[in-house]
Order: sequence, then C-alpha cells, then structure tokens
Amino acid sequence: MGTSSPAEPGVDAPAAGLVPGPRNAVTDVPGVLVGHHHRIGAGWATGATAVLTPDGAVGGVDVRGGGPGTRETELLDPSRLVQQVHGICLAGGSAYGLAAADGVMRWLAERGHGFPVGIEPHQVVPIVPGAVLFDLPLGEWGNRPDAAFGYAACDAAADGPVAQGCVGAGAGATAGSVKGGIGTASAVLPDGAVVGALVAVNALGEAVDRDSGLPWALGLELAGEFGLRAPSAAEVADARRRLVSARQPMNTVIGVVATDVALTKAECRRVAVVAQDGLARALRPAHSVFDGDTLFALSTGRRELGSGADVYAVASRAGALDAVGAAAADAVSRAVVHGVLAATSLGGVPAYRDVYPSALG
Repeated sequence: MGTSSPAEPGVDAPAAGLVPGPRNAVTDVPGVLVGHHHRIGAGWATGATAVLTPDGAVGGVDVRGGGPGTRETELLDPSRLVQQVHGICLAGGSAYGLAAADGVMRWLAERGHGFPVGIEPHQVVPIVPGAVLFDLPLGEWGNRPDAAFGYAACDAAADGPVAQGCVGAGAGATAGSVKGGIGTASAVLPDGAVVGALVAVNALGEAVDRDSGLPWALGLELAGEFGLRAPSAAEVADARRRLVSARQPMNTVIGVVATDVALTKAECRRVAVVAQDGLARALRPAHSVFDGDTLFALSTGRRELGSGADVYAVASRAGALDAVGAAAADAVSRAVVHGVLAATSLGGVPAYRDVYPSALG
C-alpha cells in the first residue's frame, strides 16, 4: 500500500500528541469487548455488533439524525437512577433489529452481569441500550437480526483486534454511493488516557470526495493508518459517472465511543455530543432527515479525569474533558474511513477498493 499525502491547508488535522492504540480499535480501552454476528448470502445482508462492558460503564448518548431507531436511551439521562450500562447493541434490520438487544441481555444475565434487583447473584437486569440502522434493501424482506444475533455476537466478543468492513451491524451498510461497514479507531492521549470509537457506517452522505477520490477525513490520519494515495484520474472520472445514482434512500450511522477516563453521566453525554462532529467531518451531508445518527459514549473509569483540588480544579477537569471529546470526534472520523476502506462489494453496491483500486497501491 502507498502512503497518504500530507493534509492540504485548511484540511482537518489530528490533535497534537495523539498516537493510535496498539490495536487501533475501541478494544484498546480497558474493559471494552466487541463481538460481531452476521449473515451474508442467500437473501441475507445484515447483522449485529455487541460492545460489552460486563463490569459496568457509565454511559451517555447523543441522537442527531432525523430518523433514529433506539432502545433504552432515556436511561442514559443524567437524572435517571441507573448509573451504568453493561453493553451496547448495534444492529441492522431497522426497527426490527432492536430485538437483537434481547439476546445481549440474556447473555449478560446468564453470567450475572447487570443492575442488582435482588439479594441473589443472578437477580440482575442487564442494561443494554441499542440503536439500529436501515439495511433492508440489501437482503430479502423478513431477513433481519433477532435475539439470536445479539447472543451470538456476545459469544464472539473479545478484547482483541476488531474485524472491520462487512461484519456485524455493518454487513448490509452503505456509505453514500459505496459500500459501508464497521470501522474502528483509537488514540492514546499524552497523559496516557485511551479513547476509542466503533461505528457502523451506513450514511446518506458521501465519505469520499468525488473530485479527488479520497476520503473527506483523510487529514485526520494517525501514523499512516489509511495507507492511501491519490487514485488515477481515469478512476476518479469513471466514479463520477457510475456512482451518481447509487445512493440508498434511508440510512443511519450508529456507534460507540469509549474511554478509560472516569466520567459522570453528564460528561459522557458531552463526549457523545462532541463525537458527533466526527461524523460531520467524515460524511457530507451528515445528520440528515433520512439518517438516524446515534452515538453512545462509555466510560470504564480506570483513570481519573483532570488533576488536583486546587482553585483551578474545575477548569482543569473541563479542559481534560474537552481533550477526551476532541479525541473521540477524531476517532469517529477515522473509524468511518476504516469502515469504508475495509468494506467489500455486496448486493450491487460497489466498494471503495473496487472503485479506486489505485488508491490502495
């Protein structure tokens, strides 16, 4: 693969001092596990992704799109009783796919993970918010995720490398005119804090600048992670012709940002709000009436945020929170690019790698 050109003047650039985590994945955040389950072929093109925090994590959410499909988001309001979640379920299937979270709940409950509601260890209620995307056109009607998908995704969950592209909730996803999918990225801040993102890229907007054939968020690359070069003029011209009418009419980008920094529910909400900027940088347009863009934020609380208890402690904490939010937004943008680059053609929707093969070297 080639190497990316330096960002041009005016193009977004990553915050100073950031480096990718060892896996460049949301699982670089201690306490976060990810698993996928999907079916592709024979009329199927859908799946589910479980982002698990079995030991609990403080959560927040921001819903920005005009057509969301969500579950348990109201519990994440800072004024609500429950303080921690045990997993997030992302799925295809539109509103039907919300059933996948039932399987995530069952898997966690069988292992005693959840909000205690009785004196016995098994008397728990796992808290599993979720969101779904619209991928119904790529499969046959009636083929959508159910509880078995969510359970199987949990069985596959691990804290290691995360599969990307046409997997899990991204199996039937599209990104504007090209195939979308699951993407992930992470960053380690100068103070050692870890921030990661995982998104299922299924956007109305384009992730690629048709004038250059390169992702809008190319300038946010860390450590040469994308490995792209400018595609040939012939490929760019051909893409303008062949992709003009390829968009799907209904969409939604859903995902999770996570950090090991200890945050309150209100601070998690703020991180989720800022992380949505990452979609706006990587997709044009973003947050349309036809999208249901939803991002969850999780804090596993392994390290403190900010410093000290002196007269500047409030400002210090706020500044540290801003740094986490900025890294989360960048990680979301980078995850979008990874999801598009990792995807393969499916159901008549071409993949970036097939439209611009010379960009990959």
